[in-house]
Amino acid sequence: MANEKTVLILGGGVGGVVAATRLRQRLPREYRVVLVEREPEFIFQSAFLRLMMGQRSRAAISRPLANLEKRGIEVIRGEVEAIDPAKRAARVNGRELTGDYLVLALGAELAVDAVPGLAEAGINLYTPEGATRLNEARRDFRAGRIAVLVCATPFKCPAAPYEAAMLLDADFRRRGLRDAVAIDLYTPEPGPMGAAGPEISKQVRQMVEAKGIGYHPEHAVAGVDASMKQLRFANGVTADFDLLAYVPPHRAPLCAREAGLCGASGWVEVDRATLATRFPGVYAIGDAVGISLVTGKPLPKAAVFAQAQAETVARNIADQIEGRPAANHFDGHGACFLEIGGGRAGFGSGNFYAEPAPAITMKPPGRLMHWAKAAYEKYWLYKWF
Repeated sequence: MANEKTVLILGGGVGGVVAATRLRQRLPREYRVVLVEREPEFIFQSAFLRLMMGQRSRAAISRPLANLEKRGIEVIRGEVEAIDPAKRAARVNGRELTGDYLVLALGAELAVDAVPGLAEAGINLYTPEGATRLNEARRDFRAGRIAVLVCATPFKCPAAPYEAAMLLDADFRRRGLRDAVAIDLYTPEPGPMGAAGPEISKQVRQMVEAKGIGYHPEHAVAGVDASMKQLRFANGVTADFDLLAYVPPHRAPLCAREAGLCGASGWVEVDRATLATRFPGVYAIGDAVGISLVTGKPLPKAAVFAQAQAETVARNIADQIEGRPAANHFDGHGACFLEIGGGRAGFGSGNFYAEPAPAITMKPPGRLMHWAKAAYEKYWLYKWF
């Protein structure tokens, strides 16, 4: 048809899946919705900690992306090798794909290679393979030092390393081994989850330290000695470990950097309300995006924001295609569960775009929020797949 339009979506994580699904729901079938993703399955990263604790299997938290084809979404499996934002095009497996609209939802690259010795010495918290390995290591661990390491900021799922440390604490207490196991958390941050404000940061730090977990802020890792099992920090401090679980450095995808989409922050620049880039018809959502808050801190990289941004972009593209005003805005609202172990979780929520500072509140940890998080993970997969 003469008026046929194509929306090309790069990336099959939370943002990409939601954007593709919403566009397919809003647009007549003569318009194409094309999703490109290198992996064959979607994996719900928010459930990686359950993999680490042996509470979920990989199959339980993943779904084949091919399932989306039943909804009329074209799924292309392939590596995004290059992007031409001026043409709204991408090279995928040597083939050029073009769209009338282009949505980048590629997430963040995990730059394990940026820290010498890291890959050889530890286990990556942020991959399903790493979470599975940590489950095995946790079960076999009886005594010694565990280090939970945040390598650099910003990183996605800002609560995750704190949750991981507290869940490990609870597990060793349950098994009667806690007195023989030291747990330390090292991070370059001045405090936990700083974008949520000083009060939330203080509360999370108190939760961590109340469990006897050593908390070491402003420790930027410089390298890891795998043979000596030792961390080296830029401030001259060293720390020994027997088991290392790490959050690797993050960076924008290479194809986005090479395409000139990234700004001074190193992340893709967008309008904070519409997620539009400086190229007409090109949008970016999720972890690859850099949005500065009024405090100067970046908007956290989290699935809740990727989903909300995808909803905004999908509505605006559909409205533009069908000749309606595109007036939908991402408002900076978000929420996050915080697992503390022992079957309890807190819940933080609020407006990160609020001025003069983000307005975030935290519900005290309890069993209800723990079960709510577990239920939400299952509901999300059911709803979108």
